[in-house]
Amino acid sequence: MKKRLIFFTSSLFPSMFARIAYEKLTHPQVYKLRDHELITLNKANQSEMEYKDFKIKTYAWNESGSKEALLLIHGWEGQAGNFSDLIEELIKADYRVYSFDGPSHGFSSKGSTSLFEFIELVNVLIEKYAVKNLISHSFGGVATSYVLSANQSLHIDKYLLFTTPDKFSQRIDFVAESVGVSPKVKRKLIARLEKELEMKVPELNVSDWVKSVNVKDALILHDKNDKVIPIDQSLNVHRNWKNSTFETVEGTGHFRILRTKSVLDRAIEFFEESK
Repeated sequence: MKKRLIFFTSSLFPSMFARIAYEKLTHPQVYKLRDHELITLNKANQSEMEYKDFKIKTYAWNESGSKEALLLIHGWEGQAGNFSDLIEELIKADYRVYSFDGPSHGFSSKGSTSLFEFIELVNVLIEKYAVKNLISHSFGGVATSYVLSANQSLHIDKYLLFTTPDKFSQRIDFVAESVGVSPKVKRKLIARLEKELEMKVPELNVSDWVKSVNVKDALILHDKNDKVIPIDQSLNVHRNWKNSTFETVEGTGHFRILRTKSVLDRAIEFFEESK
């Protein structure tokens, strides 16, 4: 009943509902971290860096470790603390670990942000930490694959993706369907995004970008029953990425995949494998 009412009202006032949808897309919700996630963050060497109109919170663990440095890239409406279980395992294995809270995410300063502000920050941090190993979750895969495709000077040894969206249009479809807005609203929202990004939404596809990235070895892990990002999206990325391996997991969903011991063990194993 509620969806039908929204559909009817949004058909009458598409511009108003498009503004509401745009605000939701550009003002990510910040979720409270669990106690153990905060404990892991407090172990880090924390600092802030100026980036556009934001103060970005950055984190570094085990900087004197004997193994390679890794950068962890969280998803939209995520934050560095989401990786806490993985970070603890990486520290035990003596890796050097870096992460951050994106613009208007986590403990970074708040304000209107966009897909490309997040993407540009990922590029800045890969170069800042001079990392050759990456880990992303969810939307972090969109930002990272775009950066690696657009910046051909970046050469990565290992890249682990905990799920990844594929087509940005699918995200818009998902939001429109879950809220119940009319096609008019979706068209207006797409037009505004395309004007801001100076790109056509159908061009925003991870499965296209990965064809030209300089990554020696990639692994995509995706729960077969993920309710947030259907597994077909990660599979299509894999099919278009010659240096990638695809593996399914079960019983973790979209978020517990970052907290499941067997999955974390596979992550460590991946980075331990010879390049």
